This record gives sequence, structure tokens and C-alpha cells, in this order.
Amino acid sequence: MLDAARYGLGGVLASLPGCLYVNHPHRIGDAEFKPAGLTAAAAVGFQVPPTLLTTEPDAARAFIKRYGSIIYKPLAAPAYFVGGVSNTVKVAEVALDDIDEAIAGTAHLFQQRVDKTADVRVTVIGDRVFAVRIDSDLLDWRTDYSRLRYTPVTPPPGITDALYAYLARFDLVFGAFDFAVDRQGTWWFLECNPSGQWYWLEPETGLPMLAAMADLLERKPR
Repeated sequence: MLDAARYGLGGVLASLPGCLYVNHPHRIGDAEFKPAGLTAAAAVGFQVPPTLLTTEPDAARAFIKRYGSIIYKPLAAPAYFVGGVSNTVKVAEVALDDIDEAIAGTAHLFQQRVDKTADVRVTVIGDRVFAVRIDSDLLDWRTDYSRLRYTPVTPPPGITDALYAYLARFDLVFGAFDFAVDRQGTWWFLECNPSGQWYWLEPETGLPMLAAMADLLERKPR
């Protein structure tokens, strides 16, 4: 039944004439593939941590030996339930002892851990860019919002142009980008969610994000 709804109602919504989509569901689908996002990020000039996509345990072990501190990242975000509570796969550190033959069952994404001092969430809404530094002691800041501190920041030179170029490659008008900032101040691209959460940052920072979204929705479609 879910597939019927997706291809029925979803098909109608994806084919409406003369609409401005934020974002078009087909473009969202294209941009949600992490390998495509990493490739686009490197092409537009973002710094991308060394990354391995593999089903081979030996390749994973060699990657860990070469780069040391490694994290595992889910290629998708399927929800599952534990005791009736919705959960999802979280980013986690990986050691050599964690690698076994089960990796051969499907694709896995490993990435060198950035020695970070902070994270940055950059929300692009049309031609507006809202960058917020997120300070915490967490590997994945999404695991505990109560421990986060927010500060609006200005992206370093070149980042804003790369943001626009990235979105253009997927024909998107909105994107929620995540970066890790290392001890030298370099912004490392982690991912871009084409339908990511954003409004919670406005009451935390005072940034006029809702107004920017309203302005975008009032635009005429291209």
C-alpha cells in the first residue's frame, strides 16, 4: 500500500506543472545518495575526508590501518523501533576488532574522523546562506541537542560559492550542509541533506530563516 501511495500521490506531486519545488522529490532522491554527494562535494572544491565504500572486510581493515581514527556512517537512514521507540543508525567510531565477515553482506561507508573543534550546520535557502557553529563534545551532535551551543558564523572564502555550485549540480534550491571544523580552521564537508531540518536554529540564533523560506516559496518557478 505504501508503494501504491508513493507512485500514485507521489507521482502526482512530482508532476505538477508550473510549480516551484523546495525541493523536487526526484532531485531529492538523486541528492540522497551519499557517493553522489561526496563526488559532487569534491568536484566543487570542498575538503572531503578520506572515504571508503566497500563490502570487503580486508579493504576496511587496510583503511583503518592507514588512517587510524575511523568512523562508520550509514548510507541511508532507515528508522527501526526498539521498545516502541523510533531509532536510526548513528555515526560511530570503528576499530579493527569491529571488522568481521558480516561486512560482505552489503555496502558500508567508512571515513577518516576529522580532529574537530566544532561542527557547522549551513542551511542554504534560495540565495540565502545561514551558517551556525555548533559546539559540543559529541562525535555526532544530533544525538543530544541539550548539550549544543550555537553561534552564527561567516563561512570562509570559497565556501559560499561551493555551496551554490553543489546545489546547482543537483538542481536544488535548498540544502542543509554539515561540516566539521578542524584545529586549523578548515571546514570539512560531511554531507548535505536536501530535505534537512532547519527551523530549530532560528529561535536558538535569531537568524531570519523562516522569512527566507517564505521569500523562497513566493518566487515564481524557473
